[in-house]
Amino acid sequence: MTAVSEKLGSWLEEFTRQPAAEASIQELRNAAFERFSQTGFPTRQDEEWRFTNVAPIVRKQWRVATGASQTTKSDGLCYLAKHAPLTNPFVALNTAFLSTVTFHEVQRNTVREEPIEITHEATPDAAYHPRTLIVVGANAQCTIVETYKGSGEYFTNAVTEIIAGDNAIVDHYKVQLESLEAFHVATMQVQLGRSANFTSHSISLGGSLVRNDVNAVLSEGTEATINGLYIVNGTQHVDNHTSLDHAMPHGTSHELYKGILDGKATAVFNGRIIVRKDAQKTDSKQTNKNLVLSDDAVINTKPELQILADDVRCTHGATIGQLDSESMFYLQSRGIGRNEARDLLIYAFAQDIVSRIKAPSLRDSLEKFLFEKFNEHRQ
Repeated sequence: MTAVSEKLGSWLEEFTRQPAAEASIQELRNAAFERFSQTGFPTRQDEEWRFTNVAPIVRKQWRVATGASQTTKSDGLCYLAKHAPLTNPFVALNTAFLSTVTFHEVQRNTVREEPIEITHEATPDAAYHPRTLIVVGANAQCTIVETYKGSGEYFTNAVTEIIAGDNAIVDHYKVQLESLEAFHVATMQVQLGRSANFTSHSISLGGSLVRNDVNAVLSEGTEATINGLYIVNGTQHVDNHTSLDHAMPHGTSHELYKGILDGKATAVFNGRIIVRKDAQKTDSKQTNKNLVLSDDAVINTKPELQILADDVRCTHGATIGQLDSESMFYLQSRGIGRNEARDLLIYAFAQDIVSRIKAPSLRDSLEKFLFEKFNEHRQ
């Protein structure tokens, strides 16, 4: 208890040190820090965190990097912190250090041709709490690309809120390229209007310890696609928790997460599909596929269905396997060396996700990255 109190005390010191904010923001900060101080950091005794040990984050006394307090005058900001759950201690901590908000608003009936590019780049020995709010009006369309990168050891604790109006179309990408010494915890909360269409791809390639929470609430007639790719090696750990909440009828959701694990890496996939009592005619499919390349790598996968309606079609499944021996034999019988055959099969496994990316420049850069990573044995 003393150690916990000391850690909370160090965060309190940083909390009181940050620049003052306007009254409404300061009130929000205070309530969030009060919530965080009540719950503290999660432990492995918490069901949602039992496979992810955040002790390496808790042990270090971080200097919090904060920007000048800033509020953009816009009606869209009324959505700030309305949906991301303070019951998540990392969301509460992010909100307690709320300063500069990366805010983009796409007006109703607007088609934004160029992607909204958001890049967060960290430097060593600091804790960062980036906050992003995207508000997309009814019948509007946009593409969002979030990129996280940095050097050395640091802690990124990010919260992104996306609010999409009726009939909006949102194409979202998150690319996590953190330093292999870094800690990355992120929550994305998505609220979708009637007949909205939302697609998100989460690509996790870096980080020592990574936790991604993706939560989406669907309205009537909404279609949501949530895909992810995680590639870990050495002693990396990545944890993906997703929640697709069908709150209204006639919703459709698709989810495909694929993982590649090597060395002594560990990974977690916990995907939850919730179908509320009134969400009749829901159609939902969830799949998690994992390619384990070494005897020491470990994946814990847990697909979940919580169905309270009776007229629905929902499926889920998970697979864990190694490279297909027949495919290896086929390639080698055509004169392709063992290492090259192995790399080709791994590349094809990952390419299944990357090929679904609609943003050409991002897709091309990721294809190049994967090709170089999985063709290192080629001369």
